Amino acid sequence: MNQQQLIDHCLTYPGVYEDHPFDPSWTVMRHGANKKSFAFIYVREGHHCANLKCDPMRAARLRDLHDDIKPGYHMNKEHWNTVILDGELEQEDIFDLVRHSFELTRPKISKKRQQADF
Repeated sequence: MNQQQLIDHCLTYPGVYEDHPFDPSWTVMRHGANKKSFAFIYVREGHHCANLKCDPMRAARLRDLHDDIKPGYHMNKEHWNTVILDGELEQEDIFDLVRHSFELTRPKISKKRQQADF
């Protein structure tokens, strides 16, 4: 998988937009409602990579199981993983990690709105 394929996948999620706050070589995928980032997509040391937020217990377990999942580059190592996109991980596994990151960073629904939905 390459950068553009992951960007295209991220754009299929509702309310997501692409941003370039650092320079054009880094793409940040954000939620439109709260502006929170859920994927940082870039090339490092010749590999297509993505930093994805992850539950700390799951993050540690994934790093132990997969050589292509490392502590987050330039991120909080407890909550973020760097995933090598062009390595051995299956596309479905990468998409699952993106979904998990998206869910962890999505806007919270207020209690007032939750009660109105019932």
